[in-house]
Amino acid sequence: QVQLVESGGGLVQAGESLRLSCAASGIIFSINAMSWYRQAPGKQRELVARITTEYSTNYADSVKGRFTISRDNAKNTVYLQMNSLKPEDTAVYYCASQTAFNRYWGQGTQVTVSS
Repeated sequence: QVQLVESGGGLVQAGESLRLSCAASGIIFSINAMSWYRQAPGKQRELVARITTEYSTNYADSVKGRFTISRDNAKNTVYLQMNSLKPEDTAVYYCASQTAFNRYWGQGTQVTVSS
């Protein structure tokens, strides 16, 4: 049974930081690209950051320079360090794993940034 469990969300003020974690089980973590997506109320889900099996990363333009994605294959965990948070970063953040054959999603964690 595949499980992706996000944690670390919460309510912060603009300019503060949060670190999200996503612990994976039931998959061979090291062969999965891992991503963070977010969905704000009334908006489509969007890709925030992605890290490949070779540790290559890419980011949405809106978070470049503020967010950092990383992974620890020994812990089957992917992280999203979010600095200089803005109210427009408010959303539910989802972790996703992907191979050529499968994609799995976590249930999401709420991030709320107050101005």
